[in-house]
Amino acid sequence: MASGGSAIRGSRVGAGPMGEQDHGFHADRIAVSYWDALGNETVRFFAANLPTDEIPETIDSPSSGLPAGRDKANPPAVSKTEPYKTHLAYVKERRTEEEAAQLLDDALQQLRIRRGKVPAAAE
Repeated sequence: MASGGSAIRGSRVGAGPMGEQDHGFHADRIAVSYWDALGNETVRFFAANLPTDEIPETIDSPSSGLPAGRDKANPPAVSKTEPYKTHLAYVKERRTEEEAAQLLDDALQQLRIRRGKVPAAAE
């Protein structure tokens, strides 16, 4: 007994002859190689009609995470990373000690008024 299978099993309806090579128009493209400091090469493809000034000089290497450039002999150096800054560090960059003390005093005064510890100033 047959299992009821299809003669064209594994192909889609309307797919065309098996092994069809032309699946549409392929745009012309160029390959650009990038190298990181460890010597890893990464190839990126760009449209052939793309102006050369729009092709990036450096990319992040997917294998190492390091910056990669187009000059194999002189790969870009790792840029110095800034240490993580807390919110308080950013605030301290914007405020002087006197401004910070004044803001803290104002906030504490408002809190005391809300809690009823200090009577509100008569206006």
